[in-house]
Amino acid sequence: MPRGVIRSTIGRHRAGRKIPHTFRLSPDKLAAAQRILGTATATETIETALDMIVFRRRLVAGTVAMRGTKLTPPDRDRA
Repeated sequence: MPRGVIRSTIGRHRAGRKIPHTFRLSPDKLAAAQRILGTATATETIETALDMIVFRRRLVAGTVAMRGTKLTPPDRDRA
C-alpha cells in the first residue's frame, strides 16, 4: 500500500463476528429508532441503522457513476 494511504476496515471483519463496544446513547433516540426500524434490541437497531448508511453510500455512488446515462422506461422497449 502506498505511503500515507489509509484503508477502511469496514466490511473486512468476518461475517457474524461481533466486536464489543460501549456507547452512551440517548434512550429516547434509541427507542424512536427501534420503533421506526421495527428492531427488537439496541444492538439490532444500531446494526440496521449502520447497514442503511452503508447502503445509502452505495446508492449515491451508483447514481454518481450513472450520471449522464440516458435511461429508458421498460415499457418503451416493447414497441
